[in-house]
Amino acid sequence: MKVILLERIKRLGQMGDEVTVKPGFARNYLLPVGKALRANKANRALFETQRVQLEARNLEAKTEADAVAKKIDGKHFVAIRQAGDTGQLYGSVATRDITDVITENGYSIARNQVMLDRPIKLLGLHDVRLSLHPEVDVKVIINVARTEEEAMRQERGEDVTAIDDGGDEEEVITAEDIFEDEEHAEQATAELSDEESNDADSKPAKAKSDDNEDDAKDD
Repeated sequence: MKVILLERIKRLGQMGDEVTVKPGFARNYLLPVGKALRANKANRALFETQRVQLEARNLEAKTEADAVAKKIDGKHFVAIRQAGDTGQLYGSVATRDITDVITENGYSIARNQVMLDRPIKLLGLHDVRLSLHPEVDVKVIINVARTEEEAMRQERGEDVTAIDDGGDEEEVITAEDIFEDEEHAEQATAELSDEESNDADSKPAKAKSDDNEDDAKDD
């Protein structure tokens, strides 16, 4: 189906262009939302009479979108959701959820301005594109976490799904940790070394004594 575009549409064309699209796309989207007209003689004449108003309206909308873009581009928004230890959400974060989160933070956007390829199903920081106008796109970051505290940790770059396996190495306590006085610490270390040396010397002697007892029994 051939249509006349009433505004710039990505991958299709600019305002006033006549383009061929699939009939379903035209009937279900372009025509109902006022983004295009059927390409015929009457509508071509209608478009020419409205071109100035359409261009002025487009310029005004783009100016407003630019103003919002300067405020929202790159901002982070937190979405609290339940999830398992692996970070898999019990559910998902979809375009409606993102619209609500951004709106709750004082920015007015429409659901169809959220360009999300697929629902978010994992904890973490997710880049999401917003199309504020056919010529104005921005990126926001959706921080999906189980709690506000986890969201802050994710902002610092921490992995909140990491599980502590309790395999920390045993802490080694030295004499310097116990005695504040360096002289006492050195003395304690020396005494401990002497005790360990004496223990090592006594083990062979005990083994030799045991051997003598065994020889006496054999006699």
